[in-house]
Amino acid sequence: MENSCTNGMSRAFVTHLLDPEDRKIAEVMRAGASATKGMKFGIEARGAFDVMMESVVPHDNVTFEYDAVGGIPGIWVIPAHSQPNEAIIHLHGGWFNFGSANAFRHLVAHIAARSEARAFVPDYRLAPEHPFPAAVDDALACYRGLDEKNISRIAVTGDSAGGNLALILAPGVTGNDISTKAAPVGVVALSPVTDLTLSGATYETRADADPLFTRAQTSELVHSYLRGADSKHPHASPLHAPLTGLPPIRIHVGDDEVLLDDSREYVRRAVAAGVDARVDVWMGMPHGFAGRIGVLKAAGEALDAIGVFFGEKLKSGPTVS
Repeated sequence: MENSCTNGMSRAFVTHLLDPEDRKIAEVMRAGASATKGMKFGIEARGAFDVMMESVVPHDNVTFEYDAVGGIPGIWVIPAHSQPNEAIIHLHGGWFNFGSANAFRHLVAHIAARSEARAFVPDYRLAPEHPFPAAVDDALACYRGLDEKNISRIAVTGDSAGGNLALILAPGVTGNDISTKAAPVGVVALSPVTDLTLSGATYETRADADPLFTRAQTSELVHSYLRGADSKHPHASPLHAPLTGLPPIRIHVGDDEVLLDDSREYVRRAVAAGVDARVDVWMGMPHGFAGRIGVLKAAGEALDAIGVFFGEKLKSGPTVS
């Protein structure tokens, strides 16, 4: 159920009310996560993180192929129906320190199948071994690689830290940080980290509601990634990047996230810059809720909306910049 705002930006800010069954499930999830909330993890936790992400329910009608695009290794997620001139780049989450293409393949499969487009998930380099801007450089190289394969319609998506990279990639391409023939037709970010200054008010107002993260924990992860780089650099914080001329952008975020303001403030600034941008706020949902497909109704609805958006943009969006 949707409940849009009534002000002049109503189309850009949409609230989805909490389904009663999802409420019960979210309460169980919150209780299960309470013991590890705010815990600080090092790279030794990468294996456990990947196991968690691989638990996403698989999609039946996709295949996987390992490849390298633009010199960046990764995995193709190929649905039963796709076109050779269309592709999605998905940049995985993990706070820049965790995650892998293989671990995120099932989540991306749901996006690819709903969009009827193949998706490439790059294994971009992780901090702290490879601090900023290594991940950004890899994302740009991957996009350039797709362009060199003459894929004329490219969409970009990412979750959490990958949402950060997705929102950085779009202006990097449209602003000619790299020279490409194909401009992105659309961007979707799931609970993106848009402001590495960590200045969002919801780090305080959602401190109790968020079942996973605390400001102290995220600050350490961001420090591991930036290693002294300016947190307001436009390639670090998309909130502080130029936003004019961007392709259509859609963001999905839970209301129970310390990262909520990262999404809302980004969309406010994007709309003010003339971008077709929208944020869908899902009441009662935690970070990463879209990965609970088959468990949470909100997850299926959010993924369905992404599929419709990408399906439309990939079929009708501009093909060259």
